[in-house]
Amino acid sequence: MLLTIFLAIVFCTAITLMLLSAVAFVQKKEFFSSAPREAREAVLPREKELFYGARKIGWTLIIFSILMILGTGVVSIWDGFRSGFGFWQFFTRFVLIFTIYKVYDMVCFDYFLLMKFRFFQHYYPETESVYPPKKYGYNLKSQLLKLLVIFPAASAIAAWICSLLG
Repeated sequence: MLLTIFLAIVFCTAITLMLLSAVAFVQKKEFFSSAPREAREAVLPREKELFYGARKIGWTLIIFSILMILGTGVVSIWDGFRSGFGFWQFFTRFVLIFTIYKVYDMVCFDYFLLMKFRFFQHYYPETESVYPPKKYGYNLKSQLLKLLVIFPAASAIAAWICSLLG
């Protein structure tokens, strides 16, 4: 259980690093695919780097965060095989990692970074009108869909595959 909590923390850290790198350093409009339609339309393309080498730093950090995410998956599966996990143990591990991530996403990204500290609006001031503080929970329906349907289904499929292989 401790390893699962640790892996969830690593997963959340990796996603945070990826998000911060994409927003602050790479600054590509394509990274706004999960933002509300109004924000995607308001974001202006950034042709010029924030500073010399910013995009290289950003892409390096994004690649590092992808490796952290893959490492989380490899370690969670490898440890499950080593520990003789069955379907329910794998399922519990995967769904717990995803649930911790989604709660972290809703609290830290949506509330703190987006609404309270206005991190995104600092780098993309043109989105200021899209994210007034009173709009917290603008994507609650899609967040709950992921939390209650998509992540448990993905966890069940991954657990089923792992239990077949193990």
